[in-house]
Amino acid sequence: MQIIVDLCLVPMGVGVSVSPYIVACQEVLEEAGLNLALHAYGTNIEGEYDEVFMAIRRCHERVHEMGAPRITTTIKLGSRTDRAQSMADKIESVRSKSG
Repeated sequence: MQIIVDLCLVPMGVGVSVSPYIVACQEVLEEAGLNLALHAYGTNIEGEYDEVFMAIRRCHERVHEMGAPRITTTIKLGSRTDRAQSMADKIESVRSKSG
């Protein structure tokens, strides 16, 4: 099943700057070959359900390996069965309807 996920992974107990941990997670997602779109407070991910969640698990593993004792993650997930729809399709749909 194809899904689109909005992932926000926040390492805790590592200080104020978390960008090195986010970079490591992005690398994991890229290595998984998933379609990604980084944004200011997370990452949109597009792919097969099992592949996406395996990559999210690897993100957690990598960030813990880097020394983060705790991680809080928020996931929003969408799927469709009526037709295929990509992240780009969703954005274009909104843009085509805006002034």
